[in-house]
Amino acid sequence: MKVCIYGAGAIGGYLAAGLAGVPGVEVSVIARGAHLAAIRARGLTLVKDGETTTVQVRAEKDPAAIGPVDVVFNCLKAHQAWESAEDMQPLLGPDTAVVCCQNGVPWWYFHGLVGRFEGRRLDAVDRDDRQWLAIGPHRAIGCSVYPAAEISEPGVIRHVYGDKFALGEPDGSTSPRIARIAEVMEQAGFKAPVLDDIRSELWLKLWGNLCFNPISALTRGTLDVVAGDPTTRATARKMMLEAQVIAESLGASFRVDVERRINGAAKVGKHRTSMLQDLEAGKAMEIDALVTAVQEMGRITGHPTPTIDAVLGLVQQLAMNRGLYPTYPAKEAAAEGSAIAAE
Repeated sequence: MKVCIYGAGAIGGYLAAGLAGVPGVEVSVIARGAHLAAIRARGLTLVKDGETTTVQVRAEKDPAAIGPVDVVFNCLKAHQAWESAEDMQPLLGPDTAVVCCQNGVPWWYFHGLVGRFEGRRLDAVDRDDRQWLAIGPHRAIGCSVYPAAEISEPGVIRHVYGDKFALGEPDGSTSPRIARIAEVMEQAGFKAPVLDDIRSELWLKLWGNLCFNPISALTRGTLDVVAGDPTTRATARKMMLEAQVIAESLGASFRVDVERRINGAAKVGKHRTSMLQDLEAGKAMEIDALVTAVQEMGRITGHPTPTIDAVLGLVQQLAMNRGLYPTYPAKEAAAEGSAIAAE
């Protein structure tokens, strides 16, 4: 099996390091800058559970240098995945699967979803149907990513916790391709359950990201504070309940209730959410896949989102004022060749 990790950052590097040890799996990575140079020069190093392992993988900046593969793991953030959709095409053969490892609402959400919204597109995460057309929803495999990792220095990935990557076909089937991908991931040491309802799994993670991320960015509060303070907890709860109505109207379900989900977040402790970390680091904030897309789905399904609207407006303004909002180009601007801001 030929596998390409598109975006060998923290999670992508963690995947690549594990998959490189599986017999019969040929791993390549798409990276850039100092990270790319370090992988080429010294290999890709993973630090996990006190042990350090270095693997040799092919590292390229240009996907055309690699050519078609069997599986692409797209580990970019949602706005980066949108921006690079056409660049990925040299990796795509007739039967290439693309495992979408982004947080938030995926661009393929309505593909294969039985009901009146089947085939709808989401402007918030796929302006101008860029990924839908360049990649194709038939290639997409959903993935809910649970591990945490970080790049401690170029070419070195430090694993923090977790090893689960839940997988699911958009139509809920256990296809031969997803069975084979899960098998290889299990051989690499990951937990890779194949679910018949990947959307519900995605919603469970999104449920917290939807509210805790923007509220923490606005308040600079850590997760225990956002989930514990009565005012921010109440705001988070209202956002989650608005989202739950939308999700359930589209056939998703939640295996825990809202109070348990919030309490679970509070127990994580003094954790800075990814959106807060990006804000403090001056990096593009991942707003649209986590919040704007939920608002859009509310409009599509006819469900109001007043609290989501208010928090979204505030965090969008914060990000724009800091130059950290990776907005997709307006359609008329896109026609003139404008591009989204680079991270």
